[in-house]
Amino acid sequence: MRRFIILPSLACLLLGVFSAFAQEVQPGKSEEDNGYAQISIFAKALELIRQDYVDENKTSYHDLINAAMKGMLSSLDPHSQFMDPDDFRDMQDDTRSRFNGLGIEVSMKNGLPTVITAMEDTPAAKAGILSGDQILRINGISTERMDLQDAINVLRGPAGAKITLTLLRPSTKEIKEYTLQRAEIELSKALDELQKQGMQAVILDLRNNPGGLLNSAVDVCAQFLPPNTKVVSTQGRVASQQHDYSTSGAKKERGNFPMVVLINEGSASGAEIVAGALKDLHRAVLVGETTFGKGSVQNVLQLPDGSAVRFTTAKYYTPSKQVIQGNGVTPNIRVAVTAEQERSLFALRNAGNMTPEDEKSIIKAKDPQMLRAIDALKGVMIYAQENAPKAQAVKK
Repeated sequence: MRRFIILPSLACLLLGVFSAFAQEVQPGKSEEDNGYAQISIFAKALELIRQDYVDENKTSYHDLINAAMKGMLSSLDPHSQFMDPDDFRDMQDDTRSRFNGLGIEVSMKNGLPTVITAMEDTPAAKAGILSGDQILRINGISTERMDLQDAINVLRGPAGAKITLTLLRPSTKEIKEYTLQRAEIELSKALDELQKQGMQAVILDLRNNPGGLLNSAVDVCAQFLPPNTKVVSTQGRVASQQHDYSTSGAKKERGNFPMVVLINEGSASGAEIVAGALKDLHRAVLVGETTFGKGSVQNVLQLPDGSAVRFTTAKYYTPSKQVIQGNGVTPNIRVAVTAEQERSLFALRNAGNMTPEDEKSIIKAKDPQMLRAIDALKGVMIYAQENAPKAQAVKK
């Protein structure tokens, strides 16, 4: 027996809102790309679920539409997403030029939040957490049914707070519990302290650094470049996505000391912006391997109910107009390391209780990229000294 469904007012409203698409179908567009027809199918599916799904408390318009939005955005690329009002407020709290957290980047893999990178010299790395570790529980809460944003919400918190992670290491099948204390990492304060100690040159290690917010990358560049210097631009399909981003007008009291930036395949996003700008503007020599190549820009637009959509709208370009997405940033001096060398070095440097002498021993034995960076700095400093203006004797 054929069933007929009368759509209630909200579903009809959905159809009405998109009726303009039916009147303005572009020439050459197929029926599959007709907005009105596709919204009609969606509205019918929505009402079927509301009418017959077994658990009525899961079929509110709010829940179903939110779920549809999440699915729609996540289907575009790994970086696009729908955020409910709570998620959006949390994201706004993160738009500061400092990093409060554990030092890990996570993504969903096989249905579980999985560590992509544990950044060096952070609580996660010092505890021994490695790339590929799967997060089974956060503060005792199972992650089995969490989506990525839910996991991030639980992981997020103020500096100084403690968090307990239960991790599975697939390579060894070992399950281990870690209690970490969130730390705050500030580049400006670290540079100030080094300058007080008489810093003459600097190595900025961006290896396995997944980057972060665009404005944070620009702020990092501002620590080493003159005020009002363009460091990155974005280009997209529409004029509103064409932007230049420059360092602030505030002058930094820092010398033009020789500089090397270390990069590898784990350097991504904001780290690539920094490396590309410092290379193109001849402020630093890049040593290591070509970076990951994640150079897409996500635009965040708030919706009337306080939720928001974040989706990719443009790509990053370095000052010399090199596109980062898919290409990465290439080093001036290429120094490769094997996967075994990289794992060994990472484990040694994050073992905890490291003395300066231990650090030197590790560099000499296990870190060819750091050794090459030191050699490059020494060469630059010798050249600068030999070509510095000589003081002339005053004739009497």
